[in-house]
Amino acid sequence: MSATETPALSRRHRLFAAGFRAIAASRADLWLGPVARGRGLILTFHHVRPEPPAAYAPNGLLAITPDFLDRTVTLVRKRGFEIIALDAVPERLARGGRPFAVLTFDDGYRDNAEHAAPVLRRHDAPWTLFVTSAFASGHGRLWWLELERAIGRLDRVRVPDGDLDLPARDATEKTGAFAAVYRHLRAGPEARLLAVIAGLCAEAGLVPGRLAADLCLSWSELRDLGRDPRVTFGAHTISHPMLAKHDAAVARREIEAGRARIAAELGRPVTHLSYPVGDPTSAGRREFALARDLGFATAVTTRPGHLFGGHAAHLHALPRVSVNGHHQTEAALSALLSGVPFLAWNRGRRLNVD
Repeated sequence: MSATETPALSRRHRLFAAGFRAIAASRADLWLGPVARGRGLILTFHHVRPEPPAAYAPNGLLAITPDFLDRTVTLVRKRGFEIIALDAVPERLARGGRPFAVLTFDDGYRDNAEHAAPVLRRHDAPWTLFVTSAFASGHGRLWWLELERAIGRLDRVRVPDGDLDLPARDATEKTGAFAAVYRHLRAGPEARLLAVIAGLCAEAGLVPGRLAADLCLSWSELRDLGRDPRVTFGAHTISHPMLAKHDAAVARREIEAGRARIAAELGRPVTHLSYPVGDPTSAGRREFALARDLGFATAVTTRPGHLFGGHAAHLHALPRVSVNGHHQTEAALSALLSGVPFLAWNRGRRLNVD
């Protein structure tokens, strides 16, 4: 086990890595791929940066290197996928044809412009950046990063009403504390999550809401990036809430006003949506219906899987395939492109739209 992982996380990622290696060794990605692979897939990225992860980096799964992005685009094309813009997905799902891949980046991080955009320009690859409007305005709560930084400064982490009192003296203990607090807070209301993390930030001498200005592209920077015709901007709400944990009026306002702000600032229509967090606890039938009723052409989740013909009738509940920073290997990427892992993860289902 590395010093950066708790035992549970280590087991999980070792299992994933072992599964990817087994698929590669058996060549199941080649012989089972034609059955498992759909008409296309949407890849999800977050950070792209050259720095190696620190010993304590609980959000390391969200970051890949520019070199791995380069290798990803190369392998995607080598495996026969055509890289297309998200705008083309509805038609391609409806009529079929050559397998396709879409490249999407969530949240609007500055490193996407600094390190991802040059790679994608060299490959002449279209891509979509989903923008959280509050982050582009220099505020908003990147709470998962606030939690990481607060625990990074603390020697002990206490959440009294959660019965958590955890040591955080070194990288191993800090990683374990992050995992425990994250699990506990994600299971409850979002207001409590934000309040507890704000309290930990205060204890650590940090100011909540300051990270967006440091890490995310400003409106001016987004306009500069938008001069590249390969870039499509999508909406990622106002403040990045887990929409399903809020009432319908809040969810609608987050989606609708987030899109309107992006369109006004960047001077272009915004026709695609990414649900923040995007798992079944954050986006479900109600959110899918909201996106459809608000006129989005597509909306993407983080539910894992390839795209099949049946998704043409569920364009507001599209799955994606996350490119995980813990698994920056050709074996992992080949497995994901084949669709084979999703046979087990989705219990044989091609659609997961409930």
